[in-house]
Parts: sequence; structure tokens; C-alpha cells
Amino acid sequence: MTNIRQVGDIQVHLDGEGAETIVMIHGWPDTHRLWDPQVVLLKDRYRCARFSLPGFELGDRRQGRDLAQMIEVIDQVVTVVSDGKPVILMLHDWGSFYGYQYYMRHKASVSRIVSVDIGCTDPRHYTLSAKAMAFGWFYQNWLMWAWMIGGSVGDRMTRFMARRVHAPAATETIHAGMNYPYHWLWSHRYRRRSTGMKRLDITCPLLFIYGSDKPFLFHSQVWAQQMASKDGNQVVALPTGHWVMLEQPDAFNQTVKTWLASAT
Repeated sequence: MTNIRQVGDIQVHLDGEGAETIVMIHGWPDTHRLWDPQVVLLKDRYRCARFSLPGFELGDRRQGRDLAQMIEVIDQVVTVVSDGKPVILMLHDWGSFYGYQYYMRHKASVSRIVSVDIGCTDPRHYTLSAKAMAFGWFYQNWLMWAWMIGGSVGDRMTRFMARRVHAPAATETIHAGMNYPYHWLWSHRYRRRSTGMKRLDITCPLLFIYGSDKPFLFHSQVWAQQMASKDGNQVVALPTGHWVMLEQPDAFNQTVKTWLASAT
């Protein structure tokens, strides 16, 4: 049975009684429900904690949040569910971005990381075609404007883009209130203000799983090779798009389960 812990405005869903806790963080335009199949798989051995990012649930109060606020939310959740022990992070999309940045500030609180489809995009090693750059700018700025417009128009704009990128979340759950990460990012870029992001230096064991069947990758191959070369790490490409865990669930789940078991 799922237990629910209230952490500020966040409902944290807890399943399992294992010695280690996995904190699962989703991205856009999803909620904690993205991880339901992984909870079923892992709860017999791990304590699984998942929550919807603030503002992502339909009906949540509309409020923009910056990087520092998001890291504080994750830290509050980890503090409540960890029993004072380091946790495993399971991350996807914006969840990977926020989870990495949390790790860079709280390394002692994280034992291992499972990250899906979002890696390091260090400009020294990461290049995109002009077409990919144009599409990346377009869809992210579209969502930034949907956030600023809000209301029913913003919701329709957000759902249009979700269909455009083949997001699997149910249409009725998608809304403009989910788009504040894009507004935060691009408003800082346009104003030439620092985002406060730290360059990634992941020294704990990492499992990185990504979809190879996409117009472009959300990581540099140099970074992936560097990560794969470290003891205890694994980098796995599956023939999927961005939502690897839904498009190849058996392969994804087996990879995660085997790696977690081998890293104990």
C-alpha cells in the first residue's frame, strides 16, 4: 500500500520497505505517475519515493520557481524519506537536470544515480545541427510563452507542443503551469543573467540510459564515453525516443534492476 508523506506543498508517495531509498524525479510534461511501473518492479527490494514537481499537478497553484528553489524542494524530500542515509536518484528530463544540480550541492546525500536521456551538454563537446538548434529553440520558447500567457490559451499551446514531441502523458493532465522551467531558463539567457548551474562532476556510480532513435541527443558522446569508462558506471543506448522507460519497458526495467543489484 502506498503511504503519502506531506513535505510542504508536495505529496511524496512511498512504496516498499527496502534498506535503500530511491527518489524518483520526472520531467516535462509528466507527474510522479511516470514511475509507476518502476515502483512495481523495485518496491520488493527498495523504498521508492516519488513526487510531482511543484506546479505540475493539474490544479496546483501557478508559481514560477528558480533553480535554488527546486533544489530546496528536492532536499526537503530527501531529508524526509532518507532516514539519514544516502539515496539513489532516478531521474528523467528536467528531473535529470534538477537531480544533477542537487547532487552537485549534496554529494554526501546521494549514493547512486540512474538518469534517463539527459546528460551533460558541455559546449566544448556538444554540437547540434542548425535544424536541431532551431527546433530546440522553437519548442522551448513556445513553452516559455505558453507559461507567460497562461490560462486556456497557454494550456492549448502546451498540449499542442506535447503532441508535437510525442509526449505520452494524458492530454487532460498537461497544462501551462508545467512550463516554468523553460521560462526560468530562457529569461535568464535573454537577460544574460547567471542561472547558478554548476558544471557536472559525477563521482558516484551512474547508470545512464538514453534513447538513440531521436533527431538529436541530449548529451555529448564525449561525456557518455567518459562516464562509461568509470568503474561501477554503465551507459546503455536503447532504440527509443525520449521516454525510454515507456517505449522499451522490459529492456529498461531489466537494465535498471540488474545494475542496481550489481552495485550493492
